[in-house]
Amino acid sequence: MKQARIGILPGDGIGPEIMAEACKVMQALERQGAYRFTLVPLAAGGDAYERYGCHLPEETLHQARGCDALLKGPFGGPPQQAKLPKWAGLEEKAILPLRKQFELFANLRPVTVYPDLHALSPVKPHLLNDVDLLIVRELTSGLYFGEKTETFQRGDRVHVDTEAYAESEIRRIAVRAYELARGRRRKVTLVAKANVMTSGRLWQEVTAAIASAYPDVESDYLHADHAAMRLIQQPSQFDVLLTSNLFGDILSDEAAVLPGSIGLLPSACLGTGTFGLYEPIHGSAPDLAGQEMANPIGMIRCVALMLRHTFEDEATADLVEHAVRETLREGWRTPDLFMEGSDDPTRRLPTAAMGDRIAALVATGE
Repeated sequence: MKQARIGILPGDGIGPEIMAEACKVMQALERQGAYRFTLVPLAAGGDAYERYGCHLPEETLHQARGCDALLKGPFGGPPQQAKLPKWAGLEEKAILPLRKQFELFANLRPVTVYPDLHALSPVKPHLLNDVDLLIVRELTSGLYFGEKTETFQRGDRVHVDTEAYAESEIRRIAVRAYELARGRRRKVTLVAKANVMTSGRLWQEVTAAIASAYPDVESDYLHADHAAMRLIQQPSQFDVLLTSNLFGDILSDEAAVLPGSIGLLPSACLGTGTFGLYEPIHGSAPDLAGQEMANPIGMIRCVALMLRHTFEDEATADLVEHAVRETLREGWRTPDLFMEGSDDPTRRLPTAAMGDRIAALVATGE
C-alpha cells in the first residue's frame, strides 16, 4: 500500500463542496487497497484571512512542505466585495506566493472533450472529434512577474509591465513539454510572438535547440494570435501547446470553452520534482455556494492528475478518468451540463450525488 500525504486547501465559495467530492474519490481508492491517504487541512484564501488575518499563513506553508502534493479549491469572493480586505489582492497574496514558494514553474492544463457532451460546446460538433490537447504554460516568470513602474511623463500617467525571460527558464519548461509529448501524440506547438517581441524570439531559439534533442517529436510554431484562431477552427490538430505565462493564461481560458463547461477541467502546477499543486481552472462561484449546484468533475480530475504526475501511477489515474467518462456516458449531469429537452431529468444530479456516482465506479474499478 502506497502512503500519500496530501495537503487540502478547500478554497472559497464552492471550493469546500467540490473538494469533499475529490476526497470521496481518494477514499474509494483506499478501499481498493492501493493507497493510504493522509489528508492535511491547510488554511489559505478568504477563510484564512478571517481566521488568521492573512491569506497565506506561515503555518500553512510549513505544513505544506511536509506533503507529497497539494489539492487546492478555487479562491475568491463575490465581485462586489473584491475591494474588501478579505478578498483584495488574493492573487498576489496567496496564489502567486504558493507557486513561487514551491518553484512550480510548469502549469499543465489538459483539455478533453467528451463525445457525450458535444452539444454543450459553442464549437461545431464535427470540429470536436478527437480533441485531446495539453497546454504547458510557464508559470513563474514573464509579464506577471516582471518589473512594474508607474510614472508621469509630460503630465500623462504611464504604467509599464515588463516581459522578461531567462534562457534557463524557457529551457526547463520546453524540456517538460517535450517529455510530456513523448507520452502523448508526439507533437509540440510553440506559441509566441517572435515577429514583434524579443522575448518571443528567445522562446523560439531556445525551443528549437531543445527540439533537436527530441527527433521523435514533431515541432511546430504559431504566432499567438494565429494560435488563438486555430484553437477554435481546428482544435484537434494540437497535442501539446508550449507557451509563456501571459499567452498560456489567455489560451487556456479560450480552450476551456471547447468541452462545454469550465467545471470539467483540472490543472497541475509542477516543479522539477514530483511535488505538485492541483486545482480546477474555474473560479469560486460564490453565487452557487451551498446550493449543491457545483460541478465537482474538474476537482475530481485533479486527483487523476496528481496520481499521474506526483505518484507516477498511470493506471490508477486512468481508472479515475474512466469513472468520469462512464458517468457522463450513462447520462448523469450536474446543472451546468444538463440540457433541457434532450437530457433525462431523472439523471440531473446535485454536487454530492455526482461525486458519489464517480467514487462508486472508482471503488469497483469498473
